[in-house]
Amino acid sequence: MVATTFQGLEQVLATELEQLGAGGIEIRKRAVAFEGDKVLLYAANMHLFTAVRILLPVASFQADSPDELYDRARDIPWENWLEIQTTFAITFAIHSEYFTHTQYAALRLKDAIVDRFRSNGGERPSVDTNNPDIPLHLHINQDQVTVSLNSSGHSLHKRGYRQTVHKAPLSEVLAAGMIRLSGWDMQVPLYDPMCGSATLPIEAALAAYRIAPGLIRNDFAFKHWKDYDPGIFKQLLLQAQSDVLLDRKLIITGSDMQSRVLAQAAENVKAAKLEDRISLFPKRFEDADPPKFPGIAIINPPYGERMKKDDMIAFYRAMGDRMKQAYKGWKVWVLTSNLEAAKFIGLKPSRKIVLFNGPLECRFLCFDIYEGSKKYQNEN
Repeated sequence: MVATTFQGLEQVLATELEQLGAGGIEIRKRAVAFEGDKVLLYAANMHLFTAVRILLPVASFQADSPDELYDRARDIPWENWLEIQTTFAITFAIHSEYFTHTQYAALRLKDAIVDRFRSNGGERPSVDTNNPDIPLHLHINQDQVTVSLNSSGHSLHKRGYRQTVHKAPLSEVLAAGMIRLSGWDMQVPLYDPMCGSATLPIEAALAAYRIAPGLIRNDFAFKHWKDYDPGIFKQLLLQAQSDVLLDRKLIITGSDMQSRVLAQAAENVKAAKLEDRISLFPKRFEDADPPKFPGIAIINPPYGERMKKDDMIAFYRAMGDRMKQAYKGWKVWVLTSNLEAAKFIGLKPSRKIVLFNGPLECRFLCFDIYEGSKKYQNEN
């Protein structure tokens, strides 16, 4: 199987898979390959925080033209997975000099599936691009073709708790990865002083209280497969429910200067059934005090796409000043794509990790705050 993820989170995902009992783990770019049985496939969808989709390859072959792709794909026994009444759709990731029209390659795969069914009896399954029963994924690297079943369906970042979306929301998968990369031990306070939709506090609480993300969502494409075993899934569901650990005493907090945004965040927290576990309050970063006991702060500030350069520099300078004043003893992590503005935080990061927030290449910077903090050196 292959679990896809965001660039920069591959090792985090590999660790999650190892903890889940996967074998044959192989890190790839934006993905981790692994081995396991049907139970593990279901469990991966249920438990993984940093996976986007779980793919099950059904055929791999060489093809250097759309017609050869069609011929090889038509030989695949699609009747093993598809039935006349099921719908399907094809997503694709193609990097090849042989397939310059990527949508045409996906179209030829669709034609191969349909024509195989027609040759066997006339009727054929239909395409549904919005909500297919059996989503498929086509991956081509030069002449190496892999066709997979997408066992997840919709991206696993869609946990099911997000009721409203703040502009430029942080992906749940990226947030979960940032929390793990921060080294948070699930004992000290975790605080997001620019929480927006509250994605970071929610993902932190889900992890700390051992709430599998699949418990909220609970709809997966593998439930439409011919070999779906509801007994196995029910057993995993019951086990995941019994694993929830709510007796921990934790401080997980978020704040934001916009009361409207904070009201939306509260709706998301309530949908995740974490209103008793996460505290939210309205305050500007410059005025907000972190929890009394030192811990981990994770900040996803504006990157400057909608602000003037001078305003952005002033904002990052003020952010650094507040960190020095109020966060002594804390580790403060900042995710930003604006490396020029980040220099004006005025502190030297102890760690720098490359991550991608959508298409934006970012740095996840760790600042250890203490008396007489060293000046941030002008380095990327």
